[in-house]
Amino acid sequence: MQAIPEIHADADALADAAVAKILGWLGDNHGRFSICLSGGSTPKRLYERMAKLPLPFDRIHWFFGDERCVPPGDAKRNETMVRAALLDHVPAPEANIHAIPVTASPAESAVAYEATLKAYYGQDVLDAGRPLFDLMLLGLGSDGHTASLFPGKPALAVTGHWAVSSEAGLDPFVPRVTLTFPAIASSRHTVFLVSGADKQVMLKRALAGDDLPAARVTSIGSIEWLVDKAAIGQTA
Repeated sequence: MQAIPEIHADADALADAAVAKILGWLGDNHGRFSICLSGGSTPKRLYERMAKLPLPFDRIHWFFGDERCVPPGDAKRNETMVRAALLDHVPAPEANIHAIPVTASPAESAVAYEATLKAYYGQDVLDAGRPLFDLMLLGLGSDGHTASLFPGKPALAVTGHWAVSSEAGLDPFVPRVTLTFPAIASSRHTVFLVSGADKQVMLKRALAGDDLPAARVTSIGSIEWLVDKAAIGQTA
């Protein structure tokens, strides 16, 4: 069955719509709230908007769907972008920011991050009745990848771990750590954010359910596609 996207005028309107959804979900949940963040220019607009809101930062925990294994502060790190757009401007407790660590190797970083996820979750086995993440934010790459799950790469087949090292399929060609499909699926709400005319071909394929990493994402909760007119190919 083809996924039905929610279409917005442009990337700014898309970000505004995402903010409204997040505010609603936070309002429905009065305990700790876990958000798994995505890199890229489209979610950056969302993060900049969130930085201006009086969110309950004391109970929000921030995670990352993937990371490039470069030194802290490097411009290629998703964490660097998220901190500059959001986390450096709000009263988010540092203990609530669960960045993917840089260790001696990507494999060690994945092991360390999986331990962080399990410590937060409180057990070593994912329970379909208790999502790891309240909100999973994802993007769509020009090759159909999401997080750092690239077409044809070994990470796609990993089911026994929550995080794994991954080879890059697109520039920058640096080693990465990514969540696996089972960890991504353990989400109450999953939202794809897709904008720009350069995404038209791949978005059409992903929505049709072609064999792309993004189209292989499942969830124990809802999956929504928020896209702008340029990405879906509308001109008016």
